[in-house]
Amino acid sequence: MNEEVLTATGLTKRYGATLAVDAVDLVLRRGEITCLLGPSGCGKTSLIRLLAGLERPDSGELAAGGQQLAGRKLFVPPERRRIGLVFQDVALFPHLTAADNVAFGLRRLSKAERRQQALALLNRFQLGHRADAYPHTLSGGEQQRVGIARALAPRPAALLLDEPFSGLDGELRASVRSQVAASLRESDTAILIVTHDPEEAMLLGDRLALMHGGRIVQAGSPEDCYSRPTSVEAACLLGRINVLPAHVREGRAESPLGSLLAHGLTDGPAKLLVRPEQLSLVAGDGSAVIGEQRFGGSFREVEVSLGDLTLLVRMPLSISMPEGRVSVVLEGDAQLIPA
Repeated sequence: MNEEVLTATGLTKRYGATLAVDAVDLVLRRGEITCLLGPSGCGKTSLIRLLAGLERPDSGELAAGGQQLAGRKLFVPPERRRIGLVFQDVALFPHLTAADNVAFGLRRLSKAERRQQALALLNRFQLGHRADAYPHTLSGGEQQRVGIARALAPRPAALLLDEPFSGLDGELRASVRSQVAASLRESDTAILIVTHDPEEAMLLGDRLALMHGGRIVQAGSPEDCYSRPTSVEAACLLGRINVLPAHVREGRAESPLGSLLAHGLTDGPAKLLVRPEQLSLVAGDGSAVIGEQRFGGSFREVEVSLGDLTLLVRMPLSISMPEGRVSVVLEGDAQLIPA
């Protein structure tokens, strides 16, 4: 496991009566990209401001490499934290070239050394040919990459990026984030990328931290968070989910989709969490009725009535749609959680 660079324990922040950050635990590791995913207003920006030192926590602790940065009686100011921060608006200096923007934080070096390191970083971000260009001549994607290169230049222990790609559209956004992710992984820095886009989080993150209502509701690999959500809130952050009632008794759960193994759950009510692509429809004398259908490009979304429940099924276009009453079949494992 990679070295822990930044560790938050129980970080809490209130703004008046609003609890913006609620007892958050978070670990950033060297050489890993962690994506902090959550809807607008859930506390993401407040959390990174606490990590960067732009705000004081009301309680909790923050440490970097074993050195405490914030606690009950201690607060290290941002300029002494070795933590870089990039906002959506990178705010490049308009009177400086791309290379001079990147070199801005390297004042302890000679002019030649600053230029050399700036060019090396720009080349890593595939911008060496734009070293002498001024910000107003750069595209939005180029400006974003220059801003990130500038933040990496002083070699921070951790780099925090707040919605770095949200100002870019379509193909440009996909292209820039792919280039940036590859360059960030070369830096051997602990990276935190804040986003509200689940696809972006799963594509970029080595680890995810899912935030809802000021709390981290689940953390882990993208695969674990998507396939094995620990709550309905965590499941919904990564896409559509079917929530079905279930009842556990003696190691098995009875549900509208049949009987399932229920390892580790105590007897009583439970919830079965099923992604739409985990369901298939089988023709025959079943108990489900096909409802509205929607074209989704490479798949078809189908609403299916099963008793009092309405389920969402996602089917590949290569599979023919059955007619009449159907059976709903669970493919693979689903996630059971306590009710």
